[in-house]
Amino acid sequence: MNFPLVTTDWLADNLTRKDLVLLDASMVTVIGREPIVYDRPVFIPGARKFDLEGDFCDLSSPMVHAFPTEEQFTREARKLGINADSTVIIYDNQGVYSSPRAWWMFQAMGHENTFVVDGGLPKWLAEKRETVSSLVQEQAESGNIRGVFHSGMVCDSSCLLKELEAVRVAAVDARSSERFFGTAPEPREGVRSGHIPGSRNLPFSQVLDEHTFKSAEQLKAVFARTLPVDSERTVFSCGSGITACIILMAAVIAGYKNNVLYDGSWADWGSNPSLPVTTSE
Repeated sequence: MNFPLVTTDWLADNLTRKDLVLLDASMVTVIGREPIVYDRPVFIPGARKFDLEGDFCDLSSPMVHAFPTEEQFTREARKLGINADSTVIIYDNQGVYSSPRAWWMFQAMGHENTFVVDGGLPKWLAEKRETVSSLVQEQAESGNIRGVFHSGMVCDSSCLLKELEAVRVAAVDARSSERFFGTAPEPREGVRSGHIPGSRNLPFSQVLDEHTFKSAEQLKAVFARTLPVDSERTVFSCGSGITACIILMAAVIAGYKNNVLYDGSWADWGSNPSLPVTTSE
């Protein structure tokens, strides 16, 4: 797997490349941090909307923010003009929030030539780079990308239950410590407080320096404190599968392999009374 990040300098130098497709994966709903609110629409030039809450979400699934089907991903990605040989660059308007989710979606669908802009729109604006007031709305030609879903990169609750029985599998939760230990209520109605027994807490803010990721060396130290020394496979979760991808990407930056996203995350696990919950260490 490629190193997942590009810098704003790199993007500025490559913005007009014909093979480059720039996607804005910003979300309307931001949970787990104070959202950056903009008083007017502002985008990096040439960006196309990557709709994580609609077009690229399986709305027929009972899970919140469910991964799209292979057919859905292919159809919607082609509408954005993405080809099999496109270099896909993703950013969001919170710095690093929802763009890693879109990145992992491309990875799981077999398009590895996909990267996230470290720092996203806030860093781009801080550097006083050019912006526009609207996204690119339509593509003259449909793309030819074809998603091929790699099911081992995403799991559900039944898969996770089996995973946790394996000695060298670790589960890491990106929610705040208050939500993890059940001292703060869950934002979604009907979802229990607490966490998956045996999982470890790594709030996603701990892998970031404000709007950007910490260095690879810093992240190696973070995960050395978080993961068991003998873990060979890591399952990442959060509230609904969005911010889990932040710490999953941080693990990739730190050099960890065999990473899996629990797509339904706590919204799925915590709402299922048949699944065990704990608030203790």
